[in-house]
Amino acid sequence: MTLIPWVIPIRVVDLLEIGLVAYILYKLYQLMRGTIAVQIFVGILALYLIQLMVTAADMTILRALFGSISEVFVLAVIILFQPEIRRLLLLLGQNPLIRRFMQSPAQQERIDEIVGAVRDLSRRRIGALIVFERSTGLRSYIETGAQLHAQVSRDLLVTIFYAQNPLHDGAVIIRDARIEAARCILPISTNMKLDSNLGLRHRAAVGLTEVSDAFVLVVSEETGQISTASDGDLRRDVSIDGLHEYILEALAPSFQPEPESAPVPT
Repeated sequence: MTLIPWVIPIRVVDLLEIGLVAYILYKLYQLMRGTIAVQIFVGILALYLIQLMVTAADMTILRALFGSISEVFVLAVIILFQPEIRRLLLLLGQNPLIRRFMQSPAQQERIDEIVGAVRDLSRRRIGALIVFERSTGLRSYIETGAQLHAQVSRDLLVTIFYAQNPLHDGAVIIRDARIEAARCILPISTNMKLDSNLGLRHRAAVGLTEVSDAFVLVVSEETGQISTASDGDLRRDVSIDGLHEYILEALAPSFQPEPESAPVPT
């Protein structure tokens, strides 16, 4: 009698599933490491092992008790691990592939218009300062400039910052996918750690992000170098290839923040 070895067929989908599960478990471990969630997870695992032993031993009363607990087990896990679940969802939402999949064609078009304008401004060495409003309202800064309420377009942005245009000084502020105003006055950062060679545009960009959560693009008039500012930090020498991702990351999930009051400019 010939014995045929038992072979488990493995499909490509199975390998993908194993990889996905391993990735999710690894991310969960990273999120829970060093937190009380690890102890809670160990406790839940211990209860599950006890339930297996109770079921195997056919202990009727304990099995009924664990059965009643299992009915609310999923809800209990969601409540206990709510911070970690929220962080995991936030991590997934910040993934570039997921953001690119979820963004609408209109948003993609607007970002392309902005990137195209910044590319042209950089090549021509035309100084520019472009502000994106996020959750912190910038109405007090918008009111310092010339109201436009125009759709975002490449040609309009380039025209605004053209040296002969009376609106080229100051910042353009974009809210809800529209150019709200140009020639806006922004607060100047007094951070002594900034490079002493930075001009007013860069210091204004950092200054605004020190008092709000705005995201700011800067184009140097002297070098054409592109910089971004957020959370009081300045990222210099940004490439055109990376600019799209920076804008998408900063404005995720949409161009529609909830407006609220902002500090009065000085």
